[in-house]
Amino acid sequence: MLIVQKFGGSSVGTPERIKRVAQKVVEDHRAGNKMVVVVSAMGDTTDELVSLMKEITSNPSEREVDMLLSTGEQVSISLLAMAIKELGCDAVSLTGGQAGVKTSNIHNKAKIKDIDATRLNTQLDLGKIVVVAGFQGVTPENEITTLGRGGSDTSAVALAVALNADLCEIYTDVDGVYTTDPRVVPEASKLKYVSHDEMLEFASLGAQILHPRSVELAKIYNIPIAVRSSFDFSKEGTIVQEVSKMEKELVVSGVAHDDNAARIGLYDVPDKPGIASAIFRSLAAKNIDVDMIIQSAVRNKVNDISFTIARDDLRKALSVVEEIQEKIGFSRYAHDEDVSKVSIIGSGMVSNPGVAATMFEALAGEGVNIEMITTSEIKVSCVVKSKQANQAVKAIHRKFELDAIE
Repeated sequence: MLIVQKFGGSSVGTPERIKRVAQKVVEDHRAGNKMVVVVSAMGDTTDELVSLMKEITSNPSEREVDMLLSTGEQVSISLLAMAIKELGCDAVSLTGGQAGVKTSNIHNKAKIKDIDATRLNTQLDLGKIVVVAGFQGVTPENEITTLGRGGSDTSAVALAVALNADLCEIYTDVDGVYTTDPRVVPEASKLKYVSHDEMLEFASLGAQILHPRSVELAKIYNIPIAVRSSFDFSKEGTIVQEVSKMEKELVVSGVAHDDNAARIGLYDVPDKPGIASAIFRSLAAKNIDVDMIIQSAVRNKVNDISFTIARDDLRKALSVVEEIQEKIGFSRYAHDEDVSKVSIIGSGMVSNPGVAATMFEALAGEGVNIEMITTSEIKVSCVVKSKQANQAVKAIHRKFELDAIE
């Protein structure tokens, strides 16, 4: 078998943990498998590099940010390759560029466009364990780029696709996908199986287990992902795969919450064709992802538009709003950083009416006010005040009896 394994920053956070990961990789290699291992930066290295950067400048160029942050993974891959060699197996460490990962030209949030697996296959054919830096690649002009926080997951799945791997395993600091964050609800249940669609919603709605783009890739190419604990390799974990292969389907599989949210409201927006397009095209041009959008009823040929974005993008988004205000013609704007998004997710929701009402009942019972609502076939999301987010998650989890899953 050809196995791609990914180990996150906490998994390789200390020399002892790196040695432990090396033992796991070598064990799997000696079982007769070809091994590609994708590694993140050690522990809090990325945060430490960001802190260093802020001591130098408050307005760094995006290119230099990528040049700096990409060094964290180089430390991890070289140390892991050394640890593997100490155990008697040959290994080679490769940066994203050396591994053939080609990306778009967008710094800090690049997307993988292609992977030239020639060098990877050559090293594998020589019997080596290949250790690849996650989170990074190079542009056609050979400029270093990074994929955004959590991008090592995307690197791992993309490599699995390029190599036609038999299995992609994501080792992380949790032992699987739970019905909600166990730190918020200790009674949360671990799920044996989750569909790609459900996992994509979990990832997009704040569950920091898999990067959303990694799940999207896995769905497109129908690659099962095993989410497993890097601290206890004996635990079974959770399999992310197509619904048709799942043992059972729940109406609601879990509750997600996202504290990295902010809301922007535009008031007295002219009600005429092309206005919404101009607003959101301007935000897209700055690579700002917009999530929930609500437009009020028309009054005197104007309306109000509210939308949510990642809190990390708020300053950049407000700059865009200021730039387009006169051109669009809205009277004023406001923003709120004190909000969180709480969502329920489940493939079975589409054929079970009343699920949203049950969620709203749970929130009402706790006195949690809903500020915005969006729905799809497999999710219902609400914006609430941040201070009530944990309370909301607990109430919803209890209402759907998600702690009783076996």
